[in-house]
Amino acid sequence: MDFQQQQPFSQPPMPRPKNWLVESILVTLFCCLPLGIVGIINAASVNSRYDVGDYNGALKASEQAGKWTKIGFFGGIVVGVLYGIFVVMLGRG
Repeated sequence: MDFQQQQPFSQPPMPRPKNWLVESILVTLFCCLPLGIVGIINAASVNSRYDVGDYNGALKASEQAGKWTKIGFFGGIVVGVLYGIFVVMLGRG
């Protein structure tokens, strides 16, 4: 007689959090180097934490990567606009 071994009930795996790696690299290259690097560091740890089963750590790293990437992006835009205004104002003076 062939018996199948029953697997214990387990929840389906949690979805992988967004890692923000591509966005962080683009922010580093085009907007704000220091904040983009912080985003890359956090983005790089999302997948590794998820793969070892640390879902909460991966989620927190994803949130941090998103936060620093967004701050770097919008900060870079603000600095660029202010720089453009400054150049225009000096050019007319």
